[in-house]
This record gives sequence, structure tokens and C-alpha cells, in this order.
Amino acid sequence: MAKRKQREDGPAPAADADARPKKQAKQQFKKKGAKPGQAADGAKAAAVAAPAVAKPSRGAFSTALAGPKPADAGAVAGAGAAAAAAGASFKNKEKVLILSTRGCTYRYRHLMEDVMALLPHSKKESKLDTKSDRGVLNEVADLKGCSAVLFFEVRKKQDLYLWLSKTPDGPSVKFHVANVHTMAEVKLSGNHLKGSRPVLSFDAAFDAQPHTQLLKEMLTQTFATPKRHHKAKPFFDHVLSFTLADGRVWVRNYQLVVPPDKKRIHPDNASLVEVGPRFCLNPIKIFAGSFGGTTLYDNPEYMSPNAIRAAVKRKAAGKYGSKVAARDRRTEHKAANPTPRAPMEGLFKGDEGEDMEEEVETGEDEGSE
Repeated sequence: MAKRKQREDGPAPAADADARPKKQAKQQFKKKGAKPGQAADGAKAAAVAAPAVAKPSRGAFSTALAGPKPADAGAVAGAGAAAAAAGASFKNKEKVLILSTRGCTYRYRHLMEDVMALLPHSKKESKLDTKSDRGVLNEVADLKGCSAVLFFEVRKKQDLYLWLSKTPDGPSVKFHVANVHTMAEVKLSGNHLKGSRPVLSFDAAFDAQPHTQLLKEMLTQTFATPKRHHKAKPFFDHVLSFTLADGRVWVRNYQLVVPPDKKRIHPDNASLVEVGPRFCLNPIKIFAGSFGGTTLYDNPEYMSPNAIRAAVKRKAAGKYGSKVAARDRRTEHKAANPTPRAPMEGLFKGDEGEDMEEEVETGEDEGSE
């Protein structure tokens, strides 16, 4: 009766392997290769030895960074571990969209292709038809998955402007590009591997003013090839130099050459050989947004190419006008001051006229006779 009551009431839940029937426990632990009592004792010992660790709450990371200090030390430890994991898992996924407008000349098109060869993390897009609505570029960059845009804008088929923008929130810079020399044009002896990561070299003058510091940061994020990019080579063999002089940014590309007889690379042994391209960036304006917005900086020394050409034409027109005015003044001076008559002028001219008249008269008399 007692056994029946125990079966009806149901057996108590077994906490270990010893509470189960002996035959079942022996069969299970024979398969595992352990005795029935050893597993239970090991589980109890592990439960006693393991310290109780408080799990960090979901908002531990944000609370530790934002404001009040958590009361639990475990939450602080969890926040530090989460921050370390976030820093270790950061991956630079910078991508640059490169495109131009319609009417781009061959020299500017070759310059754009040279810049694309220097940026393995760039993406090319077809030419943009409009020159007024630049906000479309933010949508194109979003579709391509790009976080920066290099937009080559050509005006009158002779003036090149370069837009450097961080999409979609900005900031953006508008440059006037001058002194353009492509790689095919200069034909320099330097040569480096395509897709290798560059060493960015900036002039110390970039840290002097706030707008130049912003330019330095934007150029760094755009021209620095992300680490472990699938199109990039995992080493450095060329240097991109950005020099600030005369209020302009002069861009040069150099190859890092190491003598073949030197087994160990040292900065004293290496030399730089220019590769190309060459160009100069004159900053015009810096905007807070992408391709527009509040003006953060306006270059007071900038003069547009149209104004320069108009000044050259006015100077040439003034030179021609001065020639015409000098000629008119010479004519008036001659009329007002005639040259005095020479004293010997017409001395023999009168005798010759009288002799001719006498010969004509004698000839007529002979004819009448």
C-alpha cells in the first residue's frame, strides 16, 4: 500500500543521479564512462566553488558613460568590458563616391581617374546631368553605401571645382583646382603598387587655424585607406603630401624607395620619388551641411576665374586704347606744329620749270612756220 501511495503521489524530483533507479543510473553512466556518484559530487563541488557574479544590466554601458555611477561594482566591470569590446570590434568602413559633371575635359577626366587609382576604397558613378541641384548626390551616396563624396564640377569647360563632402550631414568644402598635372602628362620616374595604403603627410601649418584643422580631418578621412579593405594591399609604399602654402593646399604623391642592398628598412636609407598627379586646392567656402547649409568659412582672398579673365581683358583693352590715344595725340601735334620750310627747298625746281616752258614755246613757233 505504501508503494502504491508513493506511485500515485508521484516521486519527488531528483536533484542528482543517485535519486534515480539504480539500474537506469548504472546504464547511463556506463555509457559515459563514469560512476553514478562521481557526477553528483563534482556538480556539487563546482556549485560551491563558483562565485556568484552579478550580471550587468542592459543600461550599464550607457549609464557608466552618461551620468551617475552605478552602485553595483559588477555593472562597472560590465561597462568596461563592453566598451573594450566595442573599441576592439570597430571597423573603418569609409567609402568615397567619385563622379563629375557633363562637359568634363580630357585633362580633368584623367585627373579624376588618377585620384580613383589612389583610393582603392572609392566607387565611381556616371556623370551628373545637373549643376544646380547637388542634393541629389546625398541620395546617390546613400544608394552606393558611401560616406564621402568627391565631386568634380567643371564650368565653361575650363574651370574645375572640387567638392569634398561628408554625407549626409556634412560638413562640405568647395575647392578651386589649379595647376593640374596628370600622371600621363608629367611622366615621372616614380611608381608604386596600385591599391597600397598611403602614408598621409600634413604640414604643421594645418594646426594653426580652426578651418585648416577641419580641412586636415576631412582630407584624412577621405584619403586614408581603411585597414584590411578587400581591395587594399596590407603595406605602405607611397606618401601623400598635403602642404599648406599661400592659403592653398598643394597635393603631391611620392613613392617610398628603399635601396635593394639594405636588408633592414630605416628612414635614413629610404628616399622619395615623385609619382603624380599634381594639383593645387584653393578653399573657397566651408559649409556646415552636405553641399550647402550654414557657411563656416569664406576665403576673403579668393578671386573667381571669371574675374581674373575680365581683369586680363581690361588690361589688354587698356593697352590697345593707350596706343590709339598716343596715335591721335601725335596726329594733333603734327597739325599744330608743322615742320618749317627748308631754305634750299625749290631752289633748282624753278629753273627747270622755266627751261621747259621756253622749249615748249620754241617748238610751237617752229611748227607754225
